[in-house]
Amino acid sequence: MTAGREALPIPMFPLGTVLFPHMGLPLHVFEARYRALTRDCLEASGEFGVVLIERGSEVGGGDTRFGVGTVAVIAEAAELPDGRWVLLATGTRRIRVTAWLPDDPYPVALVEELADSPVRPADMEHLELASRAVRRALALQTELGDQPAVPATVSLDDNPEIAAWQLCAIAPVGPVDHQRLLETPDVEPRLRLLAELATAAADLLGYRLSGGAPG
Repeated sequence: MTAGREALPIPMFPLGTVLFPHMGLPLHVFEARYRALTRDCLEASGEFGVVLIERGSEVGGGDTRFGVGTVAVIAEAAELPDGRWVLLATGTRRIRVTAWLPDDPYPVALVEELADSPVRPADMEHLELASRAVRRALALQTELGDQPAVPATVSLDDNPEIAAWQLCAIAPVGPVDHQRLLETPDVEPRLRLLAELATAAADLLGYRLSGGAPG
């Protein structure tokens, strides 16, 4: 599956969260359809697609899904005695769904790979600004006792492309805003959007810290 080539079928795992490239994804697989997906993936390349559910829930089907997601590859898998699975997968690259196939026995879609531009030297300033905004929001979450996913002092990868995705993943914003970041095609506008979203989140957290009630 390569950017610009014919769309290919891939098993899909719609979730209530966005998976970014290079980020880890722990999964507890208990539905029969996703147990089958897991077995089929492990017998093949270990890859499946992840998309955010737009409306509906993760369990039972009948959900509406966003059209841009990420390919995940299974890094670790353990089957429990009752047939459930515990997986650790890693996001690899962005994809766009061109068509959904019948959910039989699990969701499958035709997808095309999306090209990602590298982080240029000119993007480093935006990376730094986004990092400051995200860390400020995380620090304010800690001050409020909201228990952020990671501390504001978290170390980022030395590779700026991975660091940029890390910042998107740890930013304390909602799943729809995470989806907006995933769908933004180029590095600079993505980092600008990330800084805007994180600054807005920090401003709201600061308002709460000053005694204002959340809106």
